[in-house]
Amino acid sequence: MTALPAPSKKKLGLVIDLDTCVGCHACAVSCKEWNAGGIAGPLTDERPYGKDPSGVWFNRVHSYEVDATPTQPATTLHFPRSCLHCETPACVTVCPTGASYKRAEDGIVLVDEDKCIGCKLCSWACPYGAREYSAVEGVMKKCTLCVDRIYNETIPEAQRQPACVQACPTKARHFGDLGDPESAVSKLVADRGGVPLMPALGYAPVNRYLPQRPRRAGSPGAADAPAAEKLDTSQLNPLLRWLDRALSR
Repeated sequence: MTALPAPSKKKLGLVIDLDTCVGCHACAVSCKEWNAGGIAGPLTDERPYGKDPSGVWFNRVHSYEVDATPTQPATTLHFPRSCLHCETPACVTVCPTGASYKRAEDGIVLVDEDKCIGCKLCSWACPYGAREYSAVEGVMKKCTLCVDRIYNETIPEAQRQPACVQACPTKARHFGDLGDPESAVSKLVADRGGVPLMPALGYAPVNRYLPQRPRRAGSPGAADAPAAEKLDTSQLNPLLRWLDRALSR
């Protein structure tokens, strides 16, 4: 089995804001686009236009309907899921060939496909369902935090972020060093009460989720919206009066 390196001070990871995620899947699509041609490629699809499509996706977005409570209205929760780059990942220690490993310098968990035998032990060990098996290549794949992008000095520094972070239209995804308490992501987690996913399992996931903010429920006695202001069409020119009549039918 594979041993873990000594804990690193640098812990690169993602912070995902469940309050602003709209479930658009831009993160999943951009991740697939970048990684299909990167070090983790190809990300193959099987029967993409068939009745039961499947394929390799490092990012998956799940949506849930949350029932109303006495203080909160019903809402839809969009929950993006990918590798959490745990500090003590079971997917690494269970690997019999050393293909699954954790980098000592930044804590990123990766797969060496040249060593992978496709035994799927890592996918069974991961409680978060973050491993993706490529039936075409016979190897396991996973989120790399776009390691071939975040350290790429040939692209502008502002773009040296995971593809999912760059693509998010609502800025619900943030990237940085969660091992540095002074980093922007660490301060965001502290300010918003960010939480790890299922910490009781003991794998110490690095990624954090920011919970939804409280919503304001409408009350039965709430004042009605003001009536729409009436337009004095007599003051309009003939063309606009005709247009008003046509649109009011």
